[in-house]
Amino acid sequence: MGPWRFVVWFGTVSLLADFVYEGARSVTGPLLASLGASALVVGLVTGAGEAAALGLRLVSGPLADRTRRFWGLAIAGYALTVLSVPLLGVVGVLWAACALVIAERVGKAVRSPAKDTLLSHATAATGRGRGFAVHEAMDQVGALIGPLVVAGVLAITGGDYGPALGVLAVPGVAVLGLLLWLRARVPDPEAYERALTPSAPAAADEVRLPSAFWTYAAFTAATTAGFATFGVLSYHLVVRHLVATAWVPVLYAAAMVVDAIAALATGWLYDRIGARVLVVLPLLAAVVPALAFTDTVALVVAGSLVWGAAMGVQESTLRATVADLVPSGRRATAYGVFAGVVGAASVVGGTLTGALYGSSIPLLIAVVVAIQIAALVLLATLRTRLS
Repeated sequence: MGPWRFVVWFGTVSLLADFVYEGARSVTGPLLASLGASALVVGLVTGAGEAAALGLRLVSGPLADRTRRFWGLAIAGYALTVLSVPLLGVVGVLWAACALVIAERVGKAVRSPAKDTLLSHATAATGRGRGFAVHEAMDQVGALIGPLVVAGVLAITGGDYGPALGVLAVPGVAVLGLLLWLRARVPDPEAYERALTPSAPAAADEVRLPSAFWTYAAFTAATTAGFATFGVLSYHLVVRHLVATAWVPVLYAAAMVVDAIAALATGWLYDRIGARVLVVLPLLAAVVPALAFTDTVALVVAGSLVWGAAMGVQESTLRATVADLVPSGRRATAYGVFAGVVGAASVVGGTLTGALYGSSIPLLIAVVVAIQIAALVLLATLRTRLS
């Protein structure tokens, strides 16, 4: 199987997985609110979920490099996610729903360093930016379908979360079946990269993470700390009675379309001009709260779409840059450490926006803008090291 075919098939796995967990994430805020959660609780849980999805990779990344069991860890992580989501719609109590939201994100933590490393080997042949961008765009096809299916079932059932989330078990089964088939077809994806650089990669304990990687992680952490979660955005939509609950996943799906477009655009630019394209991320993140936390529906919709564009950059081009900064033998560890740093920033961002939302939206906007200005300054100091 050629490297582009591998990218596309792995993208299909991600498409189906995103069908499952993005369908659930599109209604996390309203679901928790229906169980009695406040804005602060929604911010804490969604922020903690992202922290778990990112921070636990500090363990799963080095474990993947040490054991070289990339396929096994990827399959285990996907299995945890596709089991957690259908249960989320039937537990009926806040604490259990919060636990399942975080458990779904733990599944992402288990699989992601291994999955990104497998993908990075194929993108060495296709072009890092384009390969990761195509994979992310396919992600967003699933992220579009999932929320729309959830929205449709919510509309049909009058807002019953049980069947809306239960139907996501079907693509979950397909995820696991396709992963097992792909592992059988391509047991050693690292061969794609070895074909380009025949010398054997250094062992995991023989390579230090380069200093440029650490400065890059610092920039990413800064911009992430000032980035609102969709949980808080959707909470705002529902508690301010701006849209009906069934329309929230539709808006999320639209944001995922913008995500895919932004990923393809910045991935293409990355392969041509390098990490300079990342300047767009703090700019997008600063605009989100200024639009999304208003009481004008058109502005809130625009803010949610800008949020989707920022997510597209985060999920594709940021990952491609890590692969270019770190040698193969230490790459899963790098993805784990990178995600751990970003995870700490995510819980800060989720908690910060949730807390400030309840006290002062103008202050929330001002704080986020200030953080993104600081991130831009940091990126300017790092540009020569990242180009």
